[in-house]
Amino acid sequence: MTVITNAAANNIEATTLAPETVPSAVKRLVESGGRMQMAYAWYPEPKRIELRYLGSRADKQGFVVWRCLPQGRMPSCAGISPLLGWYEREIVDLCGVEFVGHPEPERLVLHHGASPPQPPLDPEYPADQAIPHSGARRRTPEIESADVQRLPFGPIRADVVESVGFTFLYVGEQIVHFHPHLFYKHRGMEKRFAGRSLSAATVLAERVSGVGSLAHALAFCQAVEAASGCAPPRRALLARTLLAELERLYNHLHYLGHLADATTLKVGNAEGNLLEERVKQVNGRLTGSRFLRGILCPGGLRHDIAPHPWLAEALDALHQDIATYTAMLESTNSYRDRLITTGILDRRVALDQGATGPIERGSGLDRDLRRDHPYAAYGDLPPRVTVKMDGDAHAREQVRIAEIDASIALMRGVLALLEPGPVRIECRPPAGSEGLSWAESPRGSLFYAVHFGGDGRLCRVKIKSPSFSNWRVFPFTVHASNMMDYAINEASFGLTVAGCDR
Repeated sequence: MTVITNAAANNIEATTLAPETVPSAVKRLVESGGRMQMAYAWYPEPKRIELRYLGSRADKQGFVVWRCLPQGRMPSCAGISPLLGWYEREIVDLCGVEFVGHPEPERLVLHHGASPPQPPLDPEYPADQAIPHSGARRRTPEIESADVQRLPFGPIRADVVESVGFTFLYVGEQIVHFHPHLFYKHRGMEKRFAGRSLSAATVLAERVSGVGSLAHALAFCQAVEAASGCAPPRRALLARTLLAELERLYNHLHYLGHLADATTLKVGNAEGNLLEERVKQVNGRLTGSRFLRGILCPGGLRHDIAPHPWLAEALDALHQDIATYTAMLESTNSYRDRLITTGILDRRVALDQGATGPIERGSGLDRDLRRDHPYAAYGDLPPRVTVKMDGDAHAREQVRIAEIDASIALMRGVLALLEPGPVRIECRPPAGSEGLSWAESPRGSLFYAVHFGGDGRLCRVKIKSPSFSNWRVFPFTVHASNMMDYAINEASFGLTVAGCDR
């Protein structure tokens, strides 16, 4: 089978490797300035498992996809490309492949006490059968000093915050070690795609992470289009770009409001929430959905949108009020003082551990899929990408503020180019086909790989979500920090649990 990519996107080179040669291939890619993106397993046929590795070459030269048959065991690549550590552990939990020499051979997705009779992603595992669980407690690091105290926190937290548990080991206010416990509400979303129609699968993609509904649907639809070899009409591509930037806009405003709340700036929190609400009202008026659901489909749009002339006027009014809001935030000393030097993420750690989106750009990594590997209409309208070098909470906030301005400018560019025309073409992936695509979501790089079986129906969908990457990175900014800054640091990452747990 061949991986096909959209004509507008960069080339993808697909190669089959022997299991023992994968570590050397990863090493060559990393040493040449490239970066691994993800790894996953799927079943081309019953009892036959195949691994896929996705990497990006240096200098935006495109992607590589490696296929291999593990025969039950694989050499671990986590020591060469640390970000692969979580993907390998996920494969162990859900597909049963053993990775020899893994530096962190602990469960990741399945909690301690879970004992599935067979790998949960095995197509023969009954979709309606719960995984047996004994209720055993999760192991945490041992404490060797009487001065170190242990604080377990969660998974139930304040307000409506998503479920996640933390273990803090600390001395006084100093955090010695921080260990997050995720996947309390893992929903098996990837398995749910199997056998779905394309329309039902698009609805499912929109619900992987509610605040990234459009980005997930876009990456999924583009992957299906890649498998089909079809290209949506130009008006649909422009509309998709417009909608993606509207999603970025309301997410970044929500982020600023939440960050203001974490620094106890209540008026700043209320103003950010109000601006976010205004963007969601624009979304509802434009598409019928405040979260931009029900508008995308493989081949284009489910229905057309009519943004003129009111949308340009709404964007102008929003831009003026957002500029006033962000200027007030940045001129508030009590706010800025809590962000500067908080949660510093080193550039090398960001690269090695897989940071993405505003998190990596706040640590000096100049990467953005919209510009580097264009999709939709971004080839004609490349975004202005902002990079900050300090790697702290303030740098991450500044990146998002700059992206708000860039998004509004980009949307104005879309409106200038949007002309009447069709918004959908027929899109039918052939049996046995597969596709890979991506989107730069508000939180970073999002990849979808889709595989169709011999009956022409979906048999495997893999989701590489930005929060899965950034949750892995986050603890590196917590170790050796202090308790009073923790909430601010977490807010500055803009993490979602649903996007990680899937």
